[in-house]
Amino acid sequence: MNIANATDAEICAREPIHLSGAIQPHGYLVSCSWPDWTVRHASANVADLFDQTPAQLLGTSLREHVDESILEAIADALRFIEPGLAAQRVATTNIGGHGALCDISTHLHQGLVHIEIEPQQPGTDNVGPLTANAMIGRIAGQDPGPAFFQQVAALVRELTGYDRVMVYRFRPDEAGEVIAEDHADDMEPYFGLRYPASDIPVQARHLYLMNRLRVIPDSGYAPVPIEPPRHAGGASLDLSHHALRSVSPVHLEYLRNMGVGASMSISIVSGGRLWGLIACHHRVARLVPPGIRATADLFGMYVSMRVAGHEQATAMALYDQSQQLGDVLREATQKGRALADVLPTYLRVIAKLLDADGVMMLLGNRQLSIGTVPGGESFSELCAWGAARAGAVASTHLREDWRSQERPADGLAGVLAMAFGRDGDGVYCFRKEQVEEVTWAGHPHKATVPTDDGLRIAPRRSFAAWRETVRGQSVPWSDGDRRIAERLYDVLIDLHRRSTVNAEEQFALRQRQHVRDESERLSRLAAILGDMQHLDDEQTRRLAERIGELEQHLRGITGAMLAPDAA
Repeated sequence: MNIANATDAEICAREPIHLSGAIQPHGYLVSCSWPDWTVRHASANVADLFDQTPAQLLGTSLREHVDESILEAIADALRFIEPGLAAQRVATTNIGGHGALCDISTHLHQGLVHIEIEPQQPGTDNVGPLTANAMIGRIAGQDPGPAFFQQVAALVRELTGYDRVMVYRFRPDEAGEVIAEDHADDMEPYFGLRYPASDIPVQARHLYLMNRLRVIPDSGYAPVPIEPPRHAGGASLDLSHHALRSVSPVHLEYLRNMGVGASMSISIVSGGRLWGLIACHHRVARLVPPGIRATADLFGMYVSMRVAGHEQATAMALYDQSQQLGDVLREATQKGRALADVLPTYLRVIAKLLDADGVMMLLGNRQLSIGTVPGGESFSELCAWGAARAGAVASTHLREDWRSQERPADGLAGVLAMAFGRDGDGVYCFRKEQVEEVTWAGHPHKATVPTDDGLRIAPRRSFAAWRETVRGQSVPWSDGDRRIAERLYDVLIDLHRRSTVNAEEQFALRQRQHVRDESERLSRLAAILGDMQHLDDEQTRRLAERIGELEQHLRGITGAMLAPDAA
């Protein structure tokens, strides 16, 4: 990619944030080969814990530096930790030359056992004011809606003591929106603000899936390098699963520009995708102890479970309705009716299933619709758009993707097509334009700035509300909408093909019968003509009249069989 032509999002997405080669200074890292415990990597600050520099530790056995009981606890934990999973907290024990009380976490990755050590801070309590059970009990039985998420924000703030806790949901366009928050009385509310997708680029979202909880106790920290920074094979040490991983300098600058001294985020995951975050901010540095973070992590897992369960139940209910519709259509067409005759009765059902403002059926020379649908020039553009996507389900919520008119009278912007063929046949669902007044947390379009290494994203310095009127877009079609459409498409395309085959077979059958009838009549005429030589003049005259009547009758039958409606 030419960096000069790259978009802000592309530049941001290329930053290798999992290969930072450093950790945050509130802990220590020792990475050993497994299972011989030979030290292969160490953070530069380990001398504060072991009274030995990284150079002195490297190549030695960790057994020389920690009690055997600690190694046994780590080894026991590793039996239940799959390689490649996030670090798991395994023990709280005294460690190092001064016997510091520390929390220990571990995980396996790149053939190494990584041990993260976090000293407990004097004056801090490792147990929060709430237990995970108590927090879950307060929201149990509630559907994930505004009240549910508001309680989630309040409970996490009560547990952790942060100045602000937000529930942040990702929209279909990957932008984020604050849907609930609890904050100190003297803080400006962020509720309803929207953040551009580039604030949390693709590779960062991937890490949020791998590590459900991420903490930054001090946004002004100086990273602690890992020695050596590269794996024995020459590759950079992958810190994707490390809780102590040093984060992107761009993100730290972003937090400082927001006036955030410390942060923590808890992932909300549904269906294997990052649904949103519980984002915690504090105005000054704040270290939340590992025990409280573990409670927050468990609570976040419960919230994820409730969100995923609610989404799955909603999707299944709609899927069942689409299944029932498919069964009804199959039954109707099995009785000999063509799909083009059956489907119009159920267009309103399709509109309800897909929350559409209009539905149009195009099948051969049949066109039927309900609700608001395009006409005129837009109809031709629609047919061309559908024909280009033949044999699939396609959708867009952007008006500019399928029509040229800037302000069409019908007000439609979104279209979802179940396209049957390159002639434009199919079922089309439409949504009206939704003019939105969007309030962004600062200008959403980030600038890039030159550095010694090229261009990089410049974090916004202003987060003052920036309002934008968004036109030409409908409510986006969700993953659930597309799944329902794909289910319906499978049924409709099968019935459409059968209807087409049946019509062709019936036409061919009528043609063959017509040929047989004509052959029989011609045979009878030939026989009659053979007998005419034995008839007198009067008999010949009467026979000729009869033949004329028969010929006229045959022409009438032939004309009826070959008429267009006969097909």
